[in-house]
Amino acid sequence: MPDYYVYLKTGKHDTADGSSLNTIPLRVNSVNISTTKTIPSFPVPLSGLASGESLTAALDLGMATKQISLSGFIVQTTIKRTDHTGTENTVDMTAHDIAQLIHSSVDSTALAPSQAIKELIILYPSKVNNSYGYWNSDESTKNIPWTFRSRGSPNQFDNEGVPASNTFPSSSDSPGLEGFVRSFSTPLEAETVEISFQMEFEVANMAP
Repeated sequence: MPDYYVYLKTGKHDTADGSSLNTIPLRVNSVNISTTKTIPSFPVPLSGLASGESLTAALDLGMATKQISLSGFIVQTTIKRTDHTGTENTVDMTAHDIAQLIHSSVDSTALAPSQAIKELIILYPSKVNNSYGYWNSDESTKNIPWTFRSRGSPNQFDNEGVPASNTFPSSSDSPGLEGFVRSFSTPLEAETVEISFQMEFEVANMAP
């Protein structure tokens, strides 16, 4: 089982880095996932004359806003970062160190890859694979990242009618949620080694 089920990836993170290098692990107590559909709609003039019931027309253009709210505690933990020379650095950071690190990352730009946070990973237990079979023959679970992608290859299963669907996660190292931290708050209280936090993360395709 992993030590952490939620962590942030920096812009420096590479697919070969796994879950421990160029990441920031978080102890999360609560995750609230919000998906808000955006559909332009308008009342149809005179639609109620014939039937006595007015009608509203709507156009589904495939737009939605996806936001993740997290709360939990930051504790002292090991952080591994790759520096400007490609050298791996491993340090034990206090909760205050990590809180400061995240605040400075939220305050940065995507042009600074070592600072910017580009991805959120939330591991959850899954039994059913991309083809609506089981991941394991004994029907046991495996941890995969939370995703808004659907099961099935292009034009198959849930992606019927979707010719260029994105790949559904298949392991704990699969891509998570790309986006940005909209807000991050941490109260600094006396006589504590842990720091509670609140974070708002918005899913988005980032540029540059």
